[in-house]
Amino acid sequence: MSAEARISELNLELPPVSKPAGVYKPLVIAGKIAYVSGHGPVKLDGSMIVGRVGDDLTLDAGQMAARQVGLSILATLRSNLGTLDRVSRLIKLLGMVNSTPEFQEHPAVINGCSELFGEVFGKECGIGARSAVGMVVLPGNIPVEIEAIFEIEE
Repeated sequence: MSAEARISELNLELPPVSKPAGVYKPLVIAGKIAYVSGHGPVKLDGSMIVGRVGDDLTLDAGQMAARQVGLSILATLRSNLGTLDRVSRLIKLLGMVNSTPEFQEHPAVINGCSELFGEVFGKECGIGARSAVGMVVLPGNIPVEIEAIFEIEE
């Protein structure tokens, strides 16, 4: 089943594509590789989920924020590629979690995005290499920022 068909089957709604918050491009294509800049958890109304995991947000809320980041990344991919069906596979994710110093479950938070990509692209193509790290703060006090690298069809 195609990624676009899975989006429909799963009744997923993609948020609006955010404009860059600085001097960068949200997505750069080099040959068959799509580099997606760091994205935050954009909600359907265009606002951001905010808060610090381990303080304002629970682990479950952090996972949902990471899932929302994944939806934001999908929106950027679709906007730039025309269709998610051009994505061949996820190569790598870097997930950054705004958390308290004592919070240690950063990989579990980023699972929210990884599981979404597995659902949309299939486990073979939607699960890639990954890093998950904790941060003292993220821009705008967002709980999660994720960047990704995808292989695409030209």
